[in-house]
Amino acid sequence: MTILDIMMPKLDGYELLKQIRESGMDMPVLMVTAKQTLSDKKKGFLLGADDYMVKPFEEEEMLLRVAALLRRAKILTERKLTVGNTELIYDSLTVVSGGTAQVLPKKEFLLLYKLLSFNNKTFTRRQLMDEIWDLDTESDEHTVNVHINKLRDRFRDNHDFEIITVRGLGYKAVKLS
Repeated sequence: MTILDIMMPKLDGYELLKQIRESGMDMPVLMVTAKQTLSDKKKGFLLGADDYMVKPFEEEEMLLRVAALLRRAKILTERKLTVGNTELIYDSLTVVSGGTAQVLPKKEFLLLYKLLSFNNKTFTRRQLMDEIWDLDTESDEHTVNVHINKLRDRFRDNHDFEIITVRGLGYKAVKLS
């Protein structure tokens, strides 16, 4: 985790952030600065900042943001997601729930992992297709519906999450525990 100010001596925070990202380091970066225009924020995000805070700020808010960034980084580095008593293990495409492990087909696992990584966030069928299926796939958006139905069947007795249809938009997962 790195916390950068834009206005630092010798090397500004933008340049340091650029060097961090070009070196391939994928650590979370929080920009904390007095620069508050939209163009300043945009530049920070486009260079790879994960979050941006304008001075002055509440210390507690900064601690909450750092905790959230570290939580997301842990999910990415461990490649494991825990929802209640259900654990999704990315590297083996395995879901462990109620003492039982299931290896899912890749597309189903990726779909479930994506939805559960963003609790209560709605994704359109097109967003899910673009991210999980190859861009040159011959499948249409109906494929997402089929995979969602398979996931619902597999996890109908799971009390940790539910996959919800958002009419006219797409799908979201809601953590129940």
